[in-house]
Amino acid sequence: MGKVTIRYWAAAKEAAGLPEESVEATTLAEALDAVTASRSPGTRLRAVLERSSFLVDGTRAPRSDAAGTTLADGAVIEVLPPFAGG
Repeated sequence: MGKVTIRYWAAAKEAAGLPEESVEATTLAEALDAVTASRSPGTRLRAVLERSSFLVDGTRAPRSDAAGTTLADGAVIEVLPPFAGG
C-alpha cells in the first residue's frame, strides 16, 4: 500500500473541509473509501464524490473502474465535482 495525495476542487474542497489530504491506498476505490470512512456519517463528501470525476496523475480515471484503478506510491488524485457555469 502506498501513500497517495487527494486534491479537492470546488464543491469537493468545501465538503472535505480541506484542499488536500494523504491516505494509504492501492486503488482509487480504497482511497475514496479511506476519505469517506474518516468523516462523520451524513457529511456531504460522500455525495460529492459519487458525482465527481477523477484524474490520477493527470489521466482520467472512471468512477466505474475505481476498484481496478491501481495507484503508485506518491500518486495524486484530483477530485473534480460537476461545475456549474453560465
